Amino acid sequence: MAKRLFHIIFIFLHLIASFVVAADDGVALLKKIDQLYRSDTSIASMKMQIITPNWQRTLEMQSWTRGMDDTFIRVLSPRKDRGVATLKKDKEMWNYFPKINKVIKVPPSMMMGSWMGSDFTNDDLVREVSLVEEYHVDKATDGDNFRLTLKPKQNTVTVWGKIEIVVNQQSLLPLEQSYFNEKGEKVRIMTFSEIREFSGKKMPAIMTMQPLNKSGHKTVIEYVDAQFDVELDKNVFTLRNLQKRF
Repeated sequence: MAKRLFHIIFIFLHLIASFVVAADDGVALLKKIDQLYRSDTSIASMKMQIITPNWQRTLEMQSWTRGMDDTFIRVLSPRKDRGVATLKKDKEMWNYFPKINKVIKVPPSMMMGSWMGSDFTNDDLVREVSLVEEYHVDKATDGDNFRLTLKPKQNTVTVWGKIEIVVNQQSLLPLEQSYFNEKGEKVRIMTFSEIREFSGKKMPAIMTMQPLNKSGHKTVIEYVDAQFDVELDKNVFTLRNLQKRF
């Protein structure tokens, strides 16, 4: 009897240990994805193509990031949008529109609003939150891939009831990221493609965001160049730089 009880306890403890290891692995993998396009600092050149059934437009822009807290994005072309800029510092965000020479602070309620008419939100572009800090993560094996299931922590403010990320087991790079509303319905999907190497880091150079409730709509972001862990000018993440004309 004692031997059988010991055996049951051993199995129970083994299951608990396996669960803890799996959870830790999931957090480590999610942290890697969290930092994939940022690192400690980064400078990147990008193209954004916005596609709808009625029109298409392409933006060229440059971005600077410092950790998860600071982001600066400036539109370089087309000419009519040149100089439009976005600054996110800590928990605050501003947009600058040179045509009217005005800085507009983005309230928290607008973080899920569209950025420049694209299918990416303000929050997508500046990453206001860290996925590791704001979500519980569960990792499972799905064929040749890992599947990370993210559910918001109790104090997390978000419109997403769940996020699922499919990650290639070999490269540990994301393939697909799906967003579900609080009813459990999948409402948009982001795919990752074109693995390229920038500053010694391999990453998907193309991200395609597609809303599932808007037929014929999608937005494609392509990283043309990226540098990581570089020294940044101390004035990059300032309101003065936001309004700089060039």
